[in-house]
Amino acid sequence: MTSKQATVASFVESAPPGELSNVVADIKALASSETQSLEPAFKKYNEEQYTTVKLPGGSETVLVSKYNSLGDTRYFDTASQTSFDVDHASQKASNPQQHPLDSRNADLIRSLQKSFSTATAEHFPASTIGVFPAESDSAIAILLVASKYSPQNFWNGRWRSTYLLDPLSKSLQGTIKVDVHYYEDGNVRMNTTKKVEIGSGASSADAVVREIAKAENKYQEELNRAFTALAEGSFKGLRRQLPVTRQRVEWEKISGYRLGQDVAGGRQR
Repeated sequence: MTSKQATVASFVESAPPGELSNVVADIKALASSETQSLEPAFKKYNEEQYTTVKLPGGSETVLVSKYNSLGDTRYFDTASQTSFDVDHASQKASNPQQHPLDSRNADLIRSLQKSFSTATAEHFPASTIGVFPAESDSAIAILLVASKYSPQNFWNGRWRSTYLLDPLSKSLQGTIKVDVHYYEDGNVRMNTTKKVEIGSGASSADAVVREIAKAENKYQEELNRAFTALAEGSFKGLRRQLPVTRQRVEWEKISGYRLGQDVAGGRQR
């Protein structure tokens, strides 16, 4: 891969939530000759961002990740016991086929799928989960992605959770990633990662999911406190409380001000 191709691929891989099409449009405008080499970048983006697709003939979304990859562009979903192809550029699924769950932890996976689906519905307006055998069937991957896009208000965001469960000890470890982009009259992006470690002790799928919910609620509270501190502290320090005149601007009269004179409080002749 040339340095130019690597640079273009990095733009795709770091695209903000919900804005991949905008990034690709810009790439086509600036470096149209490089768009043919972007398939690996699309695949990496989709797998890392837990991109969701709808299966042909279905209404529910399923996610794409390295944990449910069958190789090349084929993936599987344990809930529907279906495998499918993914066009990474268009983010469309096709060619669904039956794919029975083959795991010595199949019963636990099904129980986790049911419990986690119920729990996420209580905490997220819209989300997609996946529970898959991992690490040669010695662990279980529990995945969550919840995205919310509001381009009309110039912001988009995504919450991703990844947990690996040891079926024997029931110990759990993983990460929570939150990515928010705000771009009205500026360009601000928050991209955070929180590591989670939960010791053994959860004796059932419901208990595992309760521990996950507890960890995620705690992290959301931490983020809320951080935002409040930024709004009341750091951000306020970036601007004056009052203009240089030490008087509040009467915005209803702003059309009548003469810049630099009326605002200063006197007219110099």
